[in-house]
Amino acid sequence: MKDFSGRVAAVTGAGSGIGRALANELARCGAPLALSDIDDAGLAETVDQCEGLGVKITSQHLDVARRDDVYAWADRVVADHGKVNLIINNAGVALGATVEATTYEDFEWLMNIDFWGVVYGTKAFLPHLKESGEGHIVNLSSVFGLISVPSQSAYNAAKFAVRGFTDTLRMELEIEGACVSVTTVHPGGIKTNIARNARMDASVSAIAGDPERAIRDFERMFITTPESAAQQILTAVRRDRRRALIGPDARVIDLISRMPPTLYQTILTRGASIIRR
Repeated sequence: MKDFSGRVAAVTGAGSGIGRALANELARCGAPLALSDIDDAGLAETVDQCEGLGVKITSQHLDVARRDDVYAWADRVVADHGKVNLIINNAGVALGATVEATTYEDFEWLMNIDFWGVVYGTKAFLPHLKESGEGHIVNLSSVFGLISVPSQSAYNAAKFAVRGFTDTLRMELEIEGACVSVTTVHPGGIKTNIARNARMDASVSAIAGDPERAIRDFERMFITTPESAAQQILTAVRRDRRRALIGPDARVIDLISRMPPTLYQTILTRGASIIRR
């Protein structure tokens, strides 16, 4: 997919952050939009920003953790637009807690959105993408799908799972000779509210000190704007990349992931010990 003009693009989590930036960039490229989010106010604001750019826009309140709702939305997108060429499974949440302190309810909440939401979006839209004759799937993993970090067991599990799921699909579609391709996206620190909106357990203080300070320190590492991230993601689609590392920090972390696990994990654990002091 070298050109987005006239190609119908569906984006989850479009009410803020990377999803909103993707919607705006795609609209400027001439792509009709099908946008969804669980945040109705944020979604309406995104729609307002994209209107006036000469493309058709539909929006839908959507909880990506609800499989039937995701399938119904995919069908509705095709009914409203006549086809769909691009699905970007972007919606996601964050959770900070040690493995011991993480409740099953919180673990399932995150996995249902960050992993199963991607699976539902992929499988619901894939037949429609094939039917369009030209399609692409973009699944958002994370740099935490490249390396594991303390206090992020659930998030790591989901993002590693997205990576494995999407890499497998890419190979299967190539073997099939399908008209659909897939890209896994690994954003680094993007200037969004995901950390601020995360569920944060008190157990994080045993690893990173004061949770509020930990969030502030973490946000200082957010060096890439959502707009830049969106442009890099769409460039990866145009170039049909298997994997897109978003931001200079993502490229550094990709290099770290190639180190022996003992080395990078020792660095992280010693760093956490220093912070605790």
